Amino acid sequence: MANPRDTVSFVGIDPVNVTFKIDNSTITYSATAKGGSSQIGLAVTFSADDTVALTADGDAVVGKLLFVSADNKCTVQIEGGMTLPGGASATLTRGSAIVGALGASSAKGYIRSAASGTAAELVKARGMIFNNADTANVAVFLS
Repeated sequence: MANPRDTVSFVGIDPVNVTFKIDNSTITYSATAKGGSSQIGLAVTFSADDTVALTADGDAVVGKLLFVSADNKCTVQIEGGMTLPGGASATLTRGSAIVGALGASSAKGYIRSAASGTAAELVKARGMIFNNADTANVAVFLS
């Protein structure tokens, strides 16, 4: 049996999950998709009170979309260790805070490092990148 101490992972550390409404535009329910939506695993932001949407470039990141139900509610991990996908050609610097980014073909729901020279982004930025080796699964910790 492999030694569990040989595996470094931040996923699952101190998760805090919350129920929100979905915007039913960038996030949609699908009975046939794993977790109830093809957007599972992407980064979300607020679009209205108690409502989340996929992140656009420079948006504040609320957390990671985990599950969508038929009543247009969803579960979002808002704190703890998780992986989120990096945006297309995004800067992903270890130790930096994150904001939303766009993926390939301007797809929403991705992350990048906050631009240190942009005050508006620094106000919205949160968390920290721990591992950027796999840009499709960037290890972050949100608190």
